[in-house]
Amino acid sequence: MTQTSNNYIININMLKIITNPNPILRKKSSNILIRDIKSKELQDLIPEMIETMAKNDGVGLAAPQVGKNIRLITIKHKDGDLAMINPKITRKSLAKELGEEGCLSVPLTYGQVRRHKKISAKYIDKNGAQKKIDADGLLARVIQHEIDHIDGILFIDKAKDITKITNEQN
Repeated sequence: MTQTSNNYIININMLKIITNPNPILRKKSSNILIRDIKSKELQDLIPEMIETMAKNDGVGLAAPQVGKNIRLITIKHKDGDLAMINPKITRKSLAKELGEEGCLSVPLTYGQVRRHKKISAKYIDKNGAQKKIDADGLLARVIQHEIDHIDGILFIDKAKDITKITNEQN
């Protein structure tokens, strides 16, 4: 896709989503060094991940899902898409709830996953600033799901009542 911004033309590439059982999805990702946040590679990767997430109707995408074992996740957020570098959950509610999840890397598969209802997390934004976020509901669920990805965990590892959609069900 090509976007124009301030009379500059930006080419955004669609990234290939890696699907299970690719071993990249099972590796724990490396922290991104502060000095690398402003690198062209990372600054290009963030909008490419956001675009790939949007084009595939995703609400979150982690770097391992596009073949990069680095601690970067993108989230569709009501206030604008969010890129979280080196995210870390700092608080979790005791209360948990079951909710249906799916994953771009585990296509046509859904299951019930128990997650914390509320979380707080810290992360670094694409400009290198330290940020904090308090989340509940779907946003809390998505952040937990994507952080699992960068830790090499897939939702199917935690899910109950897993359903696979076959061609006969479409």
